[in-house]
Amino acid sequence: MSGFLVISASMGAGHDAVAAELARRFRADGHRTTSLDLLDLLPAGAGHGLRAGYRTALRHFPWAYEAVYSAFFRESGPGGGRCSWAADTGPLAACLAPRLRRAVERGRPEAIVTTFHQGAQVTGRMRSVMGAGCPPCTVVVTDFAVHRQWLHPGNDLYLCMTGTAASRVRAATGCPARVCGPVVPVEFSAPAPARRDGTGSRWSCELARRGAGRPAVLLSAGAWGVGRGLTATALLLARAGHLPVLLCGRDERLRARAAGLPGVLALGWVQDLPALMGASAALVDNAAGQTAVQALAAGVPVVGYRPIPGHGVEGVRAMAAAGLTEYAADEPALLRSLERLTCPGPERERRIAAGRAVLGADAARMAAR
Repeated sequence: MSGFLVISASMGAGHDAVAAELARRFRADGHRTTSLDLLDLLPAGAGHGLRAGYRTALRHFPWAYEAVYSAFFRESGPGGGRCSWAADTGPLAACLAPRLRRAVERGRPEAIVTTFHQGAQVTGRMRSVMGAGCPPCTVVVTDFAVHRQWLHPGNDLYLCMTGTAASRVRAATGCPARVCGPVVPVEFSAPAPARRDGTGSRWSCELARRGAGRPAVLLSAGAWGVGRGLTATALLLARAGHLPVLLCGRDERLRARAAGLPGVLALGWVQDLPALMGASAALVDNAAGQTAVQALAAGVPVVGYRPIPGHGVEGVRAMAAAGLTEYAADEPALLRSLERLTCPGPERERRIAAGRAVLGADAARMAAR
């Protein structure tokens, strides 16, 4: 029995969701597992401030986040070759590394797995300094477009969602990088539960009641309800004959605004998302995050539209370039994609098959090996 330390960060819900699923799989295989939020290692209040600043920038000042992303996340030079590594990987990593080292020395895990890019910087730095005194460090990359903050040559193994991402990691760091596909709970790939009278799932009945004859299209806004023109997109889809289901996450203000829109169903945080996806015809995505890969597992075609800046833009385009989703550059393109993908037929089935094909090996067992 091995002891795993699983590191995440509560910046939204995606990194935590992957970390929680990995921890569940480790425990199911008989491994002792401890979870750690990287933000909890920061001085009192600093983690909350960092999270609040990130959320505020995404919601109100997207241009500011784009500027930060361009400066610190994108490659500074042309090409995709190996990065030039400085002794200091950044002030945040420099602050976190000794704190994580103390946590590791107290807990004595046999292996470390991180699902957050700054965690990859910290574990890589710590492993480089401590050498054999540090447990092996695996990075599970949760982005389709691998930005440079994921990359540190001190880590032992990278697990990526696509072959393109793995190639990028190997070229930039020289580290082993393998393809595991997205880490998604099995409930998303299971059939939606049927009612006892055989008429379909609860969500199937609810969506049929709300919009008889209209295909339900999910609009994802992440845990924080972030995105450009979400209510305008919902109204566009309603006028085009769809039933837009706006997933507002934990943003009750967005939910209240959207609740009064004609022909729109606005939902807060959904606990039974696998069942809702099983009753839906498509997903409109703006971040290439966990909601998008959960939809792929559920057999729901995904269309990227109006992505959030930085990692959202790059991730949405990378998913489309990999043939997993479609990318709609404007309103007519969005409506054309949904018209094709919400109708039963070969094109919809091909898109579903391509999305499900990316679901690969078990990342937890790859890390354990």
